[in-house]
Amino acid sequence: MAGRFVRSSKYRHVFGRPTRKEQCYDNIRISKNAWDTNLIKANPRYLSVNWEASGGGAFAVIPLNEKGRLPEQLPLFRGHTAVVLDTDWSPFDDSLIASGSDDGKAFIWRVPEGLSLYTDADEPTDVAPMSKLVGHSRKVGHVLFNPAAANVLATSSGDFTIKMWDISTGGTRLTLKHTDIVQSLSWSANGGLMVTTSRDKKLRIWDVRQEKPVHVGPGHAGAKNSRAVWMGEHDRIATTGFSKMSDRQLGLWDIRSAQEPIGGFDMLDSMSGVCMPFWDDSTQCLYLAGKGDGNIRYYEYENDAFEYLSEYKSADPQRGVAFLPKRGLNIHENEVMRAFKTVNDNYIEPISFIVPRRAEVFQGDIYPPVPGTRPAMTAQGWFEGGDGIPPKIDLESVYAGEEPTEIPSDYKPRPPPTPSIVSPTKNVPEPVKEVPQPSPALRGPPPSMKEQTSSIKDLASKFIDKDAEESEDEDDSSSFEEVPKPVDRSEKQTRGAPVPVEKTEPVAIQRDLDGSSDRPAKHTATPSSTARSDSQMWKKPEPLSQPSAAAAPSASLNLPPTPAVGTEPIQGYLQEIKSLLQQQNLTMAAQSAKIGELTSEVDHLKTNLSGASNNKDEKIRQLEKELAALRSS
Repeated sequence: MAGRFVRSSKYRHVFGRPTRKEQCYDNIRISKNAWDTNLIKANPRYLSVNWEASGGGAFAVIPLNEKGRLPEQLPLFRGHTAVVLDTDWSPFDDSLIASGSDDGKAFIWRVPEGLSLYTDADEPTDVAPMSKLVGHSRKVGHVLFNPAAANVLATSSGDFTIKMWDISTGGTRLTLKHTDIVQSLSWSANGGLMVTTSRDKKLRIWDVRQEKPVHVGPGHAGAKNSRAVWMGEHDRIATTGFSKMSDRQLGLWDIRSAQEPIGGFDMLDSMSGVCMPFWDDSTQCLYLAGKGDGNIRYYEYENDAFEYLSEYKSADPQRGVAFLPKRGLNIHENEVMRAFKTVNDNYIEPISFIVPRRAEVFQGDIYPPVPGTRPAMTAQGWFEGGDGIPPKIDLESVYAGEEPTEIPSDYKPRPPPTPSIVSPTKNVPEPVKEVPQPSPALRGPPPSMKEQTSSIKDLASKFIDKDAEESEDEDDSSSFEEVPKPVDRSEKQTRGAPVPVEKTEPVAIQRDLDGSSDRPAKHTATPSSTARSDSQMWKKPEPLSQPSAAAAPSASLNLPPTPAVGTEPIQGYLQEIKSLLQQQNLTMAAQSAKIGELTSEVDHLKTNLSGASNNKDEKIRQLEKELAALRSS
C-alpha cells in the first residue's frame, strides 16, 4: 500500500511454537510461595524447579531429555530449613547450581553425574549441598552468578544488602547496601557493574568493586515490583514496572544519563502481573513474560528503541518462566530462543521461537557467536579489579557436530555495516547530460483580455528598459558595429501561434542612396528616442523617404528605427481585442433589450392575473344569489 513502509528485520517473522502435552514435564509440584521470583531456571542440560516440599525447603533438578509424566517421588536437593526462593545455574559449569532460601542462607550444589529421575530404588536419594554461604541476617531472595568471572556469586537479602561471594573459599568480601528490599538485580556483560531495583522505587547502578552506586535515581512510580535487566554488551538497561495508575511499563535507560528513560516509559497494558524481562544479546531481542497471563511479547532493539516484533499467545497463565542459553538450542530447526513456562503449577511447557526458513545449511546471519563455557578470569582476579568478556563460541561448529570453536570477544558489540565506497581508480562512466530540446509552439486557447493587456504592457516596458540600457552601452562603441542578421520568420509562424518575442533592440535599415542593397545598421539612441511613449514605440513605421539627387553616392541616410521583429502578431492581437470589445458591446446591448422585453411581459402577466381574480369573485357572488333564490322558492 502506498505510504506504508515495513522495517527490515531478520526476526520479524519469528513465531513461538508450543509443545504437545506428552513432550512437556508433567506431574510437577511447583512452590506456591508468594515471593517474586522466576521459580525455574534452565541450562543446556538441566531444569531447576522450586519445589513444594514439607519438612524444610527443597528444589528439583530435571534433566531436559526426560520428558513426559515424571514419577511421584523424585530425588530432591534438600538442605535448607525453609522454603527455597531462588536458584541460578553457573554459566561456566552446567552441573553447578546455587540456591537462596527463606532461612537466610545460600547453598552451592553439584548435580550428581548421570542424574536420572527414573530409578529402581524404593526411595530416591536426596542430594546434599556442597557448601554453605552464611552471612545474611534475613531471607535470601535472589542469587545470581557473575557472567564473566568464575565462582563469583551475588546474593540479595531482606536485610537490604547484596553480598559478593567467592564460592571456592566460601567467603564474602564486598557488600552493597540499600535502603529497602531488593526486587531484582542484573550484571553487566563484563561483570564490573550491576543494576538493581528496590521497593523504594529507585534505580541504582553500582560499581561493584567500589561498593558504591554510580547512579541513584527514580525508577517506575508504581507500588508493585519492578524488574531490570542489563542489555548484554550495550551500555543500556531495560526495566519493567508499573505507573501510578497501575499500568505496566517498559523503560530503556542509558547508564551515562539515567535520570529518565530514553523517550519516556512505554505503556504495555493494564494487567496486574509482574512483567519478567529476558535479554538475548546475540539477536538483540527482548522478551517480556507477564505473571498471570499466557502471552510472551518480544521486541528488537534498534536505533536506541524497542521495535515490537510479535507475541506468543496462550490461554494458559504462567507464574514462572526461564530461557535456555543459546548454546543449548536446536540450530538445525532455526530455533533462536527457547522458553520454559509453568502451567497450573503442575507441568512445564517448552516454547520454541523459530525463524521460518527453508534452508538446509547453517544460517550464520541469525546465529552470531555466543558466550561459551570458559570464564574471562578467576574469582581472585575479579576481586582484584580484573575486567573482561568471556570467549565466545562459533555455533557453526556446533551445527556440524564438532567441538565448539572459540572466538575471541571484545568489549563492544559489532558496529553496523558501513556502505561500500567506490574506488577512485575504478573508471566510472559519467552521467550523460541531456541537452534540453526546444518545445514546439502549440496553439492553445486565446488568452483573456486581462492577460493580453498585461502582456502588452510588460513587453512595452521591457523594450523601454532595453533601449535605455543600450543607449548607455553604445556611447563607448562605434556606430558602425555590425549585428547578426535577424532570423527570418515564416509566414506560417506569423499567421499562426504567437511566437515569444526576444529581447532584441530595434534595428534600423541602412540603405545606400542608389537603393541597390539593404543591410542592418546599429541604431544610435538619442535622448528623444529613449523617452518615447508606448504609442510611439508601436506606431506603424512610415515609408522610407527617397534620397535627394544632390546627395553624394557614398552618403548614407539613417532612418528612424522600425519596430522589432515579431510586432506583427502583436498588432494582430490588438485588432482581435478591438473586435472582441465590439462583439461584447453588441452582446450587452442585445441582452439589455431582452431584459426589457421580459420585464414588460412580466408586468402584463401580473395585470391579467389581477383582472381574472376580480372576475372570479363576481361570478361566485352571482352564483350564491341564484342559489339563495332557488332555496326561497
